[in-house]
Amino acid sequence: MTEMVLSMSLRELCQCEGCSEQVIVEIVEHGIAQPLAGQDVVDWIFDTTSVHWLRKAVRLHADLEIDWVAVAMVIDLLRQNEALRQQNQMYEQRLNRFLERS
Repeated sequence: MTEMVLSMSLRELCQCEGCSEQVIVEIVEHGIAQPLAGQDVVDWIFDTTSVHWLRKAVRLHADLEIDWVAVAMVIDLLRQNEALRQQNQMYEQRLNRFLERS
């Protein structure tokens, strides 16, 4: 079975999100999103996960009027929270299977 990966070019991303290339470059420089491919900035390609976090970053920056360093910290905390929620869900499923056997 072939896995399909959806992607978006830098230009498409800028048009879709209504932001400049410089904003995307800043977001990448702060480690909030990473291009999937492309050596030069104009050739960058982003996967859906990066687009998801990039959208959150742009919204946080605009809504809360905080700088990109603070946005990067918030995004990192959101990622950690998401990972912990998934881990918790996995443990709950295991516990439920264990309890069903008892």
